[in-house]
Amino acid sequence: MKNRLNAAVVQLTSTQDVAANLRRANALINKAADAGADLVMLPENYGFLGRDVDKLAHAQDADDGPFITPLRDLALQRGLWILAGSLPERGPDTKHTYNTSVLINRQGAVAARYRKIHLFDVDLADGSRLMESASVAPGDTPVVADVEGWRVGLSVCYDLRFPELYRVLSDDGAELLAIPAAFTRHTGKDHWEILLRARAIENLCFVAAAAQFGSHGGGRFSWGKSQIIDPWGVVLAGTSEGEGFALATLDPAVQNNARAQIPCLGHRRLGVVGT
Repeated sequence: MKNRLNAAVVQLTSTQDVAANLRRANALINKAADAGADLVMLPENYGFLGRDVDKLAHAQDADDGPFITPLRDLALQRGLWILAGSLPERGPDTKHTYNTSVLINRQGAVAARYRKIHLFDVDLADGSRLMESASVAPGDTPVVADVEGWRVGLSVCYDLRFPELYRVLSDDGAELLAIPAAFTRHTGKDHWEILLRARAIENLCFVAAAAQFGSHGGGRFSWGKSQIIDPWGVVLAGTSEGEGFALATLDPAVQNNARAQIPCLGHRRLGVVGT
């Protein structure tokens, strides 16, 4: 039986100041490590948060770019796993990046990469318009990675609204769903926690969601409320407003108990309701 896992979610207010963003992320990762974290997760766009088109200037390699190399060094130094929430990986052409989540192991090596599949193209009621696809290319491959014996399903922000992705991750053995995000304040206040808890309950998985918070400049605001949720839908830990982190111990016995009580993953009838 796998061991318990101490997981932390970091909440940031990233802006266009890359050096400041990385400095604050480094400090909070160290604080989470000091508190006993085995795995520390950063939010979406931790290194730069501005207009999507402006991320093109920061397009980089997902293995050894300026956003990821310092985290690889830190993971090795502290001997912990780090999920770099998402960064602008070089895309298929000069006008697009990928929005890529990168998992780093205790040895400082890249263990997995996931390119965000669902892109946020919306006109919100508050007047803001976000067209991620204008400068970001979608990924096409779900990813589940092994972390200390745990199967971790990777996703990013807007993916949260597409339960079929998490069912695919669950089918591939996911026990923990990682959801780094920069959820807008307008939608987050009504939908963020409900969707997180739904993904946990319907897949009987732990959920760890590291979020951006507050004003990023240019009229962009994120909801925050980073959370860690158990397979029964109980919020184990969460952040308050502002930057910080939340830490919780993931106990495999809790998951086993939930799946024994409600064995719905084995009751699916895809031949009847469709695939």
